[in-house]
Amino acid sequence: MPPFKEPTPQERAQRSMEAKRKAMEALRNKPAVDEAVLAERRAAQAAKAEADARAREEKRLAREAEAAEKRARREAEAQAAAEAEAAKQRPKLSDEEKKAARDARYAARKQRSGKR
Repeated sequence: MPPFKEPTPQERAQRSMEAKRKAMEALRNKPAVDEAVLAERRAAQAAKAEADARAREEKRLAREAEAAEKRARREAEAQAAAEAEAAKQRPKLSDEEKKAARDARYAARKQRSGKR
């Protein structure tokens, strides 16, 4: 087996030129794109762009719905906290007032059930 022979700069330049020439010939010999194929590609690209836009819109609407749900949940929590605070602020009833309220509830219950 003969040893590897290092190509000279002239050989390398000639090989490079030959490769470029072959590439240019292949490019020149390439057939032109048919208008029907081109129109089909453009239609497919437009359909894909429309589908992507629809998907983005659905994602945006889902994010907005989630944000509205979080807002509503926070408002409900704030309302519950405000009601709890208001319940703490109610005046304390004395024992007599508690007994009178209890007796009134008892009498209403008896009257609803038809007993006296």
